[in-house]
Amino acid sequence: MKTFSQPLSPREEQEYLRKYKEGDLEAKNVLIERNLRLVAHIVKKYQGMEEDTEDLISIGTIGLIKAVTTFDAHKGKLATYAARCIENELLMLFRSRKKLSRETSLYEPIGNDKEGNVISLMDVMESIDDDPVEAMQTALDCRKLTALIRKVLTKREREIIVLRYGLGEQKEMTQREIGQRLGISRSYVSRIEKKALEKLRAAFLDET
Repeated sequence: MKTFSQPLSPREEQEYLRKYKEGDLEAKNVLIERNLRLVAHIVKKYQGMEEDTEDLISIGTIGLIKAVTTFDAHKGKLATYAARCIENELLMLFRSRKKLSRETSLYEPIGNDKEGNVISLMDVMESIDDDPVEAMQTALDCRKLTALIRKVLTKREREIIVLRYGLGEQKEMTQREIGQRLGISRSYVSRIEKKALEKLRAAFLDET
């Protein structure tokens, strides 16, 4: 991680905040630059995740810029406010990546319907439908999928699929969270999930 400038002293910070409030854009740049160490400090908590450190610093810096732009000197310390903004920006990134990852997995094809159309886990898990016939078919597909999860998957595969997609009463979890819970690596969880989806796909196709 690159070296960042030393933070401003409380007196210097107040002076630059005053200048920025008066319209001095250079003062804004100084406030951002001299608080980049805070971004790096917060990013360290997320090292070891799949995200690149430089990308996290870039996202965190966006939060810092927002903090400097919207900070009210009468409502506490800039560092405290900036830390919240940086954290929020990083958490938004992680939530969006988690959602994208989950949607990608849910839309992986698991077989074909009677008309030959490709169907995915999302297709059989969605139960809201205006057509009562289609709704009934969806319910049947959901029951079929539930039965197949019990029938064709091993205990470990079943556990991972249930946790990954929040089936039943479970809360959906990321691969990393599942790995931590089961004491295995995220990559191993990914391999088990992929194998389980392939088994479900083959079994669903055989019974269609």
